[in-house]
Amino acid sequence: MVNPKAYLAPEVFAKDVKKTPTRNGYGEGLVIAGEKNPNVVVLCADLSESTRSEYFQKKFPERFVEVGVAEQNMASLAAGMALAGKVPFISSYATFSPGRNNEQIRTTIALNDVNVKIGGAHAGISVGPDGATHQALEDIALMRVMPNMRVIYPCDAIEAKKATAAAAEIEWPVYIRLAREATPVITTEKTPFKFGKAEIFWQGKDLPAQAGVTIIASGPLLYEALLAASKLQKQGISAEVINNHTIKPLDQKTILASVRKTRVVVTVEEHQVAGGMGSAVVEMLAKNFPVPVEMIGVQDRYGESGKPDELLEAFGLTAKYIIQAVKRALRRKR
Repeated sequence: MVNPKAYLAPEVFAKDVKKTPTRNGYGEGLVIAGEKNPNVVVLCADLSESTRSEYFQKKFPERFVEVGVAEQNMASLAAGMALAGKVPFISSYATFSPGRNNEQIRTTIALNDVNVKIGGAHAGISVGPDGATHQALEDIALMRVMPNMRVIYPCDAIEAKKATAAAAEIEWPVYIRLAREATPVITTEKTPFKFGKAEIFWQGKDLPAQAGVTIIASGPLLYEALLAASKLQKQGISAEVINNHTIKPLDQKTILASVRKTRVVVTVEEHQVAGGMGSAVVEMLAKNFPVPVEMIGVQDRYGESGKPDELLEAFGLTAKYIIQAVKRALRRKR
């Protein structure tokens, strides 16, 4: 059995679990990247406080560019900087980047395979009262189908910091998905993070084939997946919970090793079920090891205005609904 203490924060299951927005980790990671590499530059579309790129702006003002409300220009400008040898990070709300400037990202960044990093903040319905217009639920789909693009969805602020610093070391286009709301800090500074490598964060005892399930989660909803696994264990159902932070390229080896044991899968993400992380997993399993799959995510609808916790419950994205999906999938397996 994997010892959760080796991967998880000790207080992860406590009622007063620490919460921090993943966008904070992005800002901290930018500073780390900037300290390591003088070619790192940061561009922002009039949202430096919201995206936390202001952390970099304060530390390296001469390497920060405020382009204003001009996401399309920001993407093209970053592509030119990358061709000149810089390592640009661009950031805005995910509905605007990669939403509004998708064509510029496609043509100037991905098509040319230039070294630009895209931070998409305020993604998912947990943005809250801003409502559907500002709740990016399609951004993973946009980015993962784009040739040459890599996609990372950190589970918490610490992992977002590591992911951002790691992205600066990767000489390809990278999309990093970030949340606005403060979410549980699941990991620690010692928790492993490697681009392209999924990690098993929870493993139930014995994992018998008839009562085992692989739960694959990306982003802050990994916390709900862990809560579900803990409750399922008390009901005699063993779960293996995978933190699938890198959606593209997908870690097929880790996922297949787990699924070959359990023979049933539940995917969990705060994104449309169509085209997201779950779709990437299902596409891979269809070719390699078809099994019953249930997908927790947004079911072909737009977001709504409301409190983040209320919205997660209303859209069926909490541990309660993950447990129900596990039991549905197990019935199909039998």
